[in-house]
Amino acid sequence: MKIFVTGGAGYIGSICVEQMLNQGHEVTVFDNLTEGHRKAVDPRTKFVFGDLQKPEQIAAALREAAPEAVMHFAANALVGESMTNPSKYFRNNVYGGINLLDGMVAAGVKKFVFSSTCATFGPPERNPIDETLPQRPINPYGESKLLFEKILRWYDQIHGLKFVALRYFNAAGASENYGEDHRTETHIIPNVLKVALGQKDHVDIFGNDYETPDGTCIRDYIHIIDLAQAHILALGRTESALYNLGTGGGTSVREIIAACEKVTGIKIPVKETPRRPGDPPLLIAASEKVKRELGWNPQYQSIDKIIESAWAWHKKHPTGYGD
Repeated sequence: MKIFVTGGAGYIGSICVEQMLNQGHEVTVFDNLTEGHRKAVDPRTKFVFGDLQKPEQIAAALREAAPEAVMHFAANALVGESMTNPSKYFRNNVYGGINLLDGMVAAGVKKFVFSSTCATFGPPERNPIDETLPQRPINPYGESKLLFEKILRWYDQIHGLKFVALRYFNAAGASENYGEDHRTETHIIPNVLKVALGQKDHVDIFGNDYETPDGTCIRDYIHIIDLAQAHILALGRTESALYNLGTGGGTSVREIIAACEKVTGIKIPVKETPRRPGDPPLLIAASEKVKRELGWNPQYQSIDKIIESAWAWHKKHPTGYGD
């Protein structure tokens, strides 16, 4: 298929693009490089520098590419920043997304795969979190993604635009060529590996008194390659759907640090600090629906394997993409 990818220079987008190209798809990447990296864009793609907040740019790019489907990764995704600058999140994640949808309608593109988030649920009533639970986000980031999910339903009803929204839990790991290099890094695995690389002197543990076996938060980590496969499978879906995407298992902060020590062979000093506001003790995905309906079968269930792939990439790219 001919696929148009927004945010294809970012962590998740770049690896999804790589995996699609490996499977024979033709890909155009559209990115403004505020969060992504030009070096993260696979050279087999056509790259278009552009901004979703400029409707004429996205409309022109879609007309020229004439894709059969769009994958939308472009977004701001820092929860803390969204609590201090909500305008940025609603402009980029909602207004920019509407410009993309309008460009698709004008270009006659009817298939859409959306990078959503478990943050649309807020603190869940129960774990694992399935698609039937109420969505009550507690920050503008989660709210912006939920708003866009609702907008998609109306574009389906009114314009016949079929969508699959994939709500991620914690993406992690790397492919051989592409990995995680955020300008503001909030994810635990790359931050622990920065200590192993000698770039930080310790890793912070935010809260050690949660109602979990070791007192630290538990999250559901999903390998980026498995995540990419879910997106590719979503291209074959003919009706709109929403799926939660995780492995159904959880790993605590202390377990992540211990696994990083095992994989790297390096002792990781820690500093225990108070809880961050809004961190639930446990977030785990129920992924039975996506497995049943799309045939998704994650291959990397071991946290050690996920960390091994991340460590291999960070050792080869100690300064990330270097831009």
